[in-house]
Amino acid sequence: MDTISMVFTHREVIANKKLVKAIFVTSFIMMTALGAYVRIPLPFSPVPITLQTFFVILCGAILGRKLGTLAQASYVGLGVLGMPIFQSYGMGIMHLAGPTGGYLAGFIAAAFIVGNLLGKRASGSFLYSLLAMSAGLLAIYACGISWLMIGYKMDFIKAISLGCIPFIPGAALKLVTAAWIYSKLKPRIDEIL
Repeated sequence: MDTISMVFTHREVIANKKLVKAIFVTSFIMMTALGAYVRIPLPFSPVPITLQTFFVILCGAILGRKLGTLAQASYVGLGVLGMPIFQSYGMGIMHLAGPTGGYLAGFIAAAFIVGNLLGKRASGSFLYSLLAMSAGLLAIYACGISWLMIGYKMDFIKAISLGCIPFIPGAALKLVTAAWIYSKLKPRIDEIL
């Protein structure tokens, strides 16, 4: 058996779509977890800045509605089951009752929304990608703010002041970067997935 026949070719790997999809889903679970470790605490807010939202919106865009939602639901599920993958090495069901619990639920909603808006027939243009990802990011903040209001008895102004406004500059940068990456990768993504 020669060496060439022992090595998978690029085409053979892409031909095994189930394997490729499993690798992509696992990769986005890991990237979302790693994004939690890039954490900047804000002294005036119970919610830190992380890189997670960047990976969540990119996950929905690249994997689509079904696989993106599966990846984010798996991420939250693994954290609830005890893996220390939430921010501050958090884990367990009680972490969902913390100030970031609403944002975690928003991750699942965002992946679904972005994946749905950027489905197979959608344009891969930068502007359309930016708008679709913005809708997903709004879902994350809506869930997070809602949880701060319900679970922490904050009024709307306080919840939005602590759980959304401080994150707008970073969110804009994440959105532009994710939309640019996706618009460049869209033709390749359609071929691979």
